[in-house]
Amino acid sequence: MADHITHDPAYNTVDRDDFASMLDVDRYGSRSDAFDQIISLTRDHHWDPNDPAYIDFDAVPFDLTKQTIMPRDFVIELNCAVAEKLDEGQQIRLANESTRFSLSSILHGEQGAFSLSASLVHILRDPGAQEYAANQAREEARHVADFTRYIQSRWGTPISCGTTLASLMNELVLAPEVYKKLVGMQMLIEGLAMGAFATFHSRTEDPLLRRVVQLTMADEAFHHRFGKIWADRTVPKLTEEEHERVEDWAAKCFQTLLFNLVNAEQKQAIYPQFGLDWQWVRGAVMEAFTDADRRRMMRESTNIFRVLIKTLLKAGIITDRTKALYAAWVDMEELRGEPDEVAGMDVADATVVELREINARNTKVISKALKRDARVASA
Repeated sequence: MADHITHDPAYNTVDRDDFASMLDVDRYGSRSDAFDQIISLTRDHHWDPNDPAYIDFDAVPFDLTKQTIMPRDFVIELNCAVAEKLDEGQQIRLANESTRFSLSSILHGEQGAFSLSASLVHILRDPGAQEYAANQAREEARHVADFTRYIQSRWGTPISCGTTLASLMNELVLAPEVYKKLVGMQMLIEGLAMGAFATFHSRTEDPLLRRVVQLTMADEAFHHRFGKIWADRTVPKLTEEEHERVEDWAAKCFQTLLFNLVNAEQKQAIYPQFGLDWQWVRGAVMEAFTDADRRRMMRESTNIFRVLIKTLLKAGIITDRTKALYAAWVDMEELRGEPDEVAGMDVADATVVELREINARNTKVISKALKRDARVASA
């Protein structure tokens, strides 16, 4: 049997193939109220990527041959010797292909979150936790649709998933242990996504992309909260041996993402069209950007790896055993003193307010249409 490390009945599980346990009559009445608030708020941040009232994919054209979706200083290849091998048009194209890789990775990540949420529905015994996981699966499905439509509107097709992200998500989705799913996806990858979305939102030159990530952030803030509830209810109750297991596994995931997520090897599919060898690109990037540069970039509040460290620290997962691993990159005491919220929450909160207004208008329109149809039917 898998060691789920939950310590709270809200996260109790059954075996993935044990559907008979879901029919236990006593189970239905043993619902935790831990998730009721975020479940009830689901309607507040509802949106539909196929409805122009929320986002219109045809309204904002963008010339990829003349404009970069992200500023040039965001594209690491254009800030080293790679740029010297390319003319102006190639530099613009490489910048946008790099963004295409990043957004494709986000699309693959949303698919991973969708599949993982669905896997939680199969094993969580508590009806409240199960309903929340089902809600999240629905929201992740619309993120997959949303980013698919954006990528189609700009490039046609996404780029294949890098091996690092694909391997990690495969491990998370298939892991039998609940703690790996919740720490790995709901805290680490969702936290990473919020940092990435906050950066895209603040720096993109494409208004359509800004809208895409803005709407997605309204959902992701709640998904991250689900993992935080697990941490608040579970981490203080862990035995020393259990804590070390969770802590070591989280550290392993962090290091995997830090050193492999966006390096040239993962992005090698985009370089041949520019006559570039990925190994040469990797060398040029490593020569231009040192560990000191990496530490400098991690001072930014939306830096994805800073967000990951803060998430683990605030959850009580990092102790003196592994603190040095993270302290090599960020000031841990500075992080400890920062507010206990994930990057991009201000954008997410403002978007929820906007969505409430759109949804209220839509409800009135639907209500009027139903009354009209009822009058016609009775005439």
